[in-house]
Amino acid sequence: MPAENDRGMGEMVFRERNNRRKSKITKETLEELGERLYVKIKEVVIPEWTEAFNQLTLQDCIDYIYNLTINRTYDGFIREKSVIEDNLAKIFPNVKFEESDPELDHAGDIDYLGWVGDKAFGIQIKPVTAKANFGNYSATERMKASFDDFTKKFGGKVFVIFSIDEKVKNKEVMEEIAAEIKRLTK
Repeated sequence: MPAENDRGMGEMVFRERNNRRKSKITKETLEELGERLYVKIKEVVIPEWTEAFNQLTLQDCIDYIYNLTINRTYDGFIREKSVIEDNLAKIFPNVKFEESDPELDHAGDIDYLGWVGDKAFGIQIKPVTAKANFGNYSATERMKASFDDFTKKFGGKVFVIFSIDEKVKNKEVMEEIAAEIKRLTK
């Protein structure tokens, strides 16, 4: 919303989008809104949260950890499998995709290998929420080192795929993978 300072410090005029009226926002108005927020937090929000925390049980915490560990891990496993089988394997039918062994997955951050002859490129699959949580998501130094080690061992680069609903969200990575496949077939 555009703001104009028409009366000096503390008083601004904002145009409302729908009716184009001018509304004056004064220091007093802002203080009143702050006071109303304070009362709402103290009298409504804190008591509701306090009550919720008081009702929290050990079983609630155990159930949460089970859900987080079992369901999310399983969901991630299914998402990764779908990204490969329903997307990459269909787009690149001449590439043999296989799950990485547990050590490569854990130590090297590689979920899948895409075999092109006797060379392979790596795939790291992340939910799109990882990109949101980490900004533009940049591999950590440890991951960069493990990706470099992968390239030395298998000949191909490692690609990070962001997925949502088992679909590849960062579509530009598909062109990069295609270029890598072409490079590895030479």
